[in-house]
Amino acid sequence: MTTTSPPPRATSRRWRDQMVAVVWLVVVWNLLWGDFTVGNVIGGLVVAVVVLVFFPLPRVTFGGRIRPFALLRFVLRFLADLITASIEVAGVALRPGYRPSSAIIAVQLRVHSDLNLTLTAEALSLVPGSLIVEADRSTGTLYVHLLDLAGPEAVERMRQEILELEARIIRATGSDAELRLLESGATGPGDSARKTDMAGEATATGKAGPAESTRKTGESTGKTGESTGETGQADQAGKAANSDDEGASR
Repeated sequence: MTTTSPPPRATSRRWRDQMVAVVWLVVVWNLLWGDFTVGNVIGGLVVAVVVLVFFPLPRVTFGGRIRPFALLRFVLRFLADLITASIEVAGVALRPGYRPSSAIIAVQLRVHSDLNLTLTAEALSLVPGSLIVEADRSTGTLYVHLLDLAGPEAVERMRQEILELEARIIRATGSDAELRLLESGATGPGDSARKTDMAGEATATGKAGPAESTRKTGESTGKTGESTGETGQADQAGKAANSDDEGASR
């Protein structure tokens, strides 16, 4: 019985994926501690090796490429969002008697790969005030808990900000096919079904089409004619009563 070894290209790709996972876990470890030090880097390396050896995750292949300028733009914007969100959360916590309203929103990402889903979820979880509640791999949907949202406008604004975060990640690390998908604005098949359901609900709740409007106009015209006929009959009855009174008085 002969055994075949994997091709060199597959082996190198597997090691590259493992190194990307190690680097990412070390970065996340240092961000959680809040400081990049030699001790935190070494601790992150130990944690990364333990996680990859004893708790192996599903294989996530990296088919994109690193774009330095887009990556720098993503890092700078991420740091700015981190500082801004920290100040906002601190203000909410220190405001006396204030009870913030929270919400859980569903955001369907445009690129449904496991890597994009993981990177976007990690970037959101590291920002104060936002937390990933659940992730649906089949539809590429993230369910995000957000702090201090006031009204539907704030919900829609946060949804757009999450999609912009995904776009920055794709421009920094995505493949050419993912970039084309991002620029085209296409979404998964579930989005079309959701829009169809929303359109059906809107029609059922009163947003009627032209035929419905024509029917309602006809009904209104018929009711107006009936009212006019009833008014004419009342006038004739009134005139007849007046004539009878005049005859009786004579």
